[in-house]
Amino acid sequence: VLTMQIHHTKHHNTYITNLNASLEKLDAAVSAGDISAVINLQGALKFNGGGHLNHTLFWENLCPAESSQIKSDGELNDAVKASFGSYDELKAKFVPATVTVQGSGWGWLGYNKATGLLEVATCPNQDPLEATTGLVPIVGIDVWEHAYYKKYSNLRPDYVNAVWDIINWETAEKRLLAAK
Repeated sequence: VLTMQIHHTKHHNTYITNLNASLEKLDAAVSAGDISAVINLQGALKFNGGGHLNHTLFWENLCPAESSQIKSDGELNDAVKASFGSYDELKAKFVPATVTVQGSGWGWLGYNKATGLLEVATCPNQDPLEATTGLVPIVGIDVWEHAYYKKYSNLRPDYVNAVWDIINWETAEKRLLAAK
């Protein structure tokens, strides 16, 4: 619980604070016609904006373990079967990809609008999935050390598997339906 509180109130809040500060600077730079300043802000906007977007999605895709039910019907179930064969096969691809993110980043289940299929992807740092890959985020897991180190130490696989068990599949299905 403490890890999640710190993660939400300190880390996510810092991304929001820094994004707002960057947006104020961007507004001033645009108003002044200062193209150089606009360009210089792009890194801060991507990092802090991505941090805010990614964390917002992350919090929304968590639920109590007893509510993390994988439905045996519906659009998400059909998409998982078409894309991976089963939820077990999805997990067999998602967990290793997410665990092996080098350094800090995110593991994602994303929807490819061009193919109509789900894909497993990873993004470094706070790079947002859709802006980076074109995939619409369905489920995301934060693998920055701040997300797990206090409870799981260096055992990232244990953390990723624990988060998998509290994924809100109902929210994931709503995201998929909205993406289509």
